[in-house]
Amino acid sequence: MKKVKIYSDGWARPNPWAWGYGVVLKFWEKVLELSGFEETSTNNRMELTWAIKWLEALKEPCEVDLYTDSSYVVNGIEKGWAEKWKANNWMRTKSEKAINYDLWEKLLVQTKKHKVNFHWVKGHNGHIENERCDDLATEEILKNSPHPTYPLRGEEQEKNKQNKIKIEKEWDECRKCGTPVIKAKPKKKNTKNKSFYYDWFLTCSNCKTNYFVEEGKVYLDYI
Repeated sequence: MKKVKIYSDGWARPNPWAWGYGVVLKFWEKVLELSGFEETSTNNRMELTWAIKWLEALKEPCEVDLYTDSSYVVNGIEKGWAEKWKANNWMRTKSEKAINYDLWEKLLVQTKKHKVNFHWVKGHNGHIENERCDDLATEEILKNSPHPTYPLRGEEQEKNKQNKIKIEKEWDECRKCGTPVIKAKPKKKNTKNKSFYYDWFLTCSNCKTNYFVEEGKVYLDYI
């Protein structure tokens, strides 16, 4: 079997919203690049889509090393989640349908056709191919999105970090990467030895930075 290496990255701004993806394929000395854009989707659907597109593009069964910064994709296959959902008629629980089952089904078909080894890489960490994929995805969003927002780069990003721009409400831009933040609920309320807890906070869907704001506080003395 021919050996192929596939790298990818992509992002949505905000999530869900317009998104782009970039993929780099290496075979011997050949390097091929693929990028695309969808008007409305989510980060997880995007990550599944690029993997499916490149595997479908291979004209014969290959041994593939697939590199992604999406633990969602890697764990879904390597930990057997997708196979389990399929065996349960794509039900994640007795009452809940598996999310993105249409794409998981397509990816499972490709993992049967090819010998695929999934590898997780840390995003935005100087990995050459991952950074190139990120650039391709960025170009797609800037070219196609009616409301392009994108990760801050270089001097602009450093300036924001130094000035410690205050994040107070949804759609303020994350200090680290420039992605609009969204509201999120904590998994549990931590009230032990505290006079307050956070009913909600702001989070970045890209770099996962959380911002805890005064407005989200609930003081126990007032309950």
